[in-house]
Amino acid sequence: MAVSSSRFPVPNAFELLREQYAKRLPSHLEDLTGPKSGTVDLPLHVVWSGRTSYDVEQPRSRMGLYRTVLAEGQRQDLIDYLNRDLLIGQWPVLRTLIRRPLRDAWEAAFTELASARSERAA
Repeated sequence: MAVSSSRFPVPNAFELLREQYAKRLPSHLEDLTGPKSGTVDLPLHVVWSGRTSYDVEQPRSRMGLYRTVLAEGQRQDLIDYLNRDLLIGQWPVLRTLIRRPLRDAWEAAFTELASARSERAA
């Protein structure tokens, strides 16, 4: 006998992804203590093919680093490789380059990011 979806609603893929991303978030943006300068070499569990080394001082390189770490990193990777101030500063553009469930998880958890988004629109 099939179980009625009205009795047991099945979450959609968006909700499942958003929940998965939310579980990896740091407690506070202040926990993000990654570098503000220099080169970052990501480990294989974060980037298993393609580019692995990023220059944090170069905006395009940093954007690639942040996109990769946000999408693929675990909680400790977020803390180790992302920097709070750099993340907030580039969030208005970065948010347009990442998947919606990821963006929504971060903006729901951290009002500073939602504010950064709003400031750019103004």
